[in-house]
Amino acid sequence: MKTLVLFYSTYGHVFKLAEGIAEGARQVAGNEVIIKKVPETLPQAVLDQMGATEAQKAFGHIPVATPGELTDYDAIIFGTPTRYGNMCGQMQAYLDSTGGLWATGALVGKVGGAFVSTATQHGGQETTIRAVHTALLHHGFVLVGLPYAWQGQMGHHEVTGGTPYGASTVAGGQGERQPSANELEGARFQGQHTAEIARRLFAR
Repeated sequence: MKTLVLFYSTYGHVFKLAEGIAEGARQVAGNEVIIKKVPETLPQAVLDQMGATEAQKAFGHIPVATPGELTDYDAIIFGTPTRYGNMCGQMQAYLDSTGGLWATGALVGKVGGAFVSTATQHGGQETTIRAVHTALLHHGFVLVGLPYAWQGQMGHHEVTGGTPYGASTVAGGQGERQPSANELEGARFQGQHTAEIARRLFAR
């Protein structure tokens, strides 16, 4: 079985969640887990102006996924920052490039999910994940979220991400807040849970 954790990250918050997702997915025996990113669409000058260039060096070694290789995986978990309550343009552009796969039904029956980062607590975490879910449903994915079996999303003693739709983090208005221990635990839970569902479906 093979699982792909596919992400875009501007300042590294989504990348850290991706590492947590992958760590959890690797807990499932016989699961080969790969982390890849989608192509950058912003000019380098804009990234420099945003202050993203230095932050992105932390995951500069991560390879870029081509749309065609999505057929190689049994489960794909997508990570994106939020842009006005929706997925970022880079992830949208990548999904827009999978029309050929949609036309042939190449991804029907695969297991999928999503995770996200927002600047604020109410910055559109759930709407963004559901936007990704909409694209995956059009491809015929079997959706897996972050069930309340993970109790970390039940508390209110700290600021934390984590929704039944998928793992999430609150980055802060200036990106100053890194994923918390609780948020990373949610990411690991989602990764393992998704891989376990995929194993049941694709047991060989």
